[in-house]
Amino acid sequence: MDVITDIVGTMRASGAAGGHLFRRSGPWGLRFPAVDGAGFHVVRHGTGWLVAADRRPVPVGPGDVVFSPYGAEHGFSDTPRPVGSLPVADPNEPGEPGPADVELVCGGYLLNRGRVHPYLRTLPEVVVMSSPELHRDPALRALVDLVGTDVHRDRRAAAVVLPAVVDLLLVHGLEWVRERLARPEVPAVTDAAIAAVLRAVRAGLDRPWTVGRLSAVAGLPRAAFARRFAELVGEPPMTWVIHQRLGHAAGLLRTTGEPLAVIARQVGYAGEFAFAAAFRRRFGIAPGRYRQNAAGRPG
Repeated sequence: MDVITDIVGTMRASGAAGGHLFRRSGPWGLRFPAVDGAGFHVVRHGTGWLVAADRRPVPVGPGDVVFSPYGAEHGFSDTPRPVGSLPVADPNEPGEPGPADVELVCGGYLLNRGRVHPYLRTLPEVVVMSSPELHRDPALRALVDLVGTDVHRDRRAAAVVLPAVVDLLLVHGLEWVRERLARPEVPAVTDAAIAAVLRAVRAGLDRPWTVGRLSAVAGLPRAAFARRFAELVGEPPMTWVIHQRLGHAAGLLRTTGEPLAVIARQVGYAGEFAFAAAFRRRFGIAPGRYRQNAAGRPG
């Protein structure tokens, strides 16, 4: 299993894709607080400075892309300023009327209490992909241009198209970063036994998994398997299985109208009550209310 395939699968299961166009003029600043997720910023127009706590300010201009692999705090401003002094970027804030000095398209995956993939934490807090470099990668350049168009279009159309574009941009962006930073693969992905388990569970979330069944897939004794899995993945096998099930369920709640009982069976729960209790423990909200919130309906 390729590490990038694994990352995108994790994001899809436990995160929500979204994007927003920020337009600013005059003295301006945008701060993106630390979150669980991975995101990007595309400079559509104008210039500014990327600022973060542990690095020198970096100038950015039209066509540049800034990748935030695991949601570390960072920001942008018209002149170099401490990131903590900048106002928090609010996607619900109405855009400024008339021509803007700078336009930033910001998007990515915000995880629903999901764990950021361990590979992403091996990368720098922010990675700048300059416009001249992107022009040497036509596929990535085209995706960057498409993201800017989709976020700017009718919001209902963007809601349908944007998740797929974000997926592709994440894949190509990670490939770009991996090639230039020469980062190694995640051990859990390159370990054949553990990778087989990751594939099997994601392909069969409805199966009655136990540590014994997982160890059989891995071809390892139960105790040795549990120990190796926890070392490489970062959590016990059944904890990871539960997180995968509930992350996928959250995606189904957001994107389908399937009854809760049907979703419960699809992710390995015998009944709606057990599923709802597990979902509430994981996300702190009942499945029905989660679906209402995701659809923007009042509870």
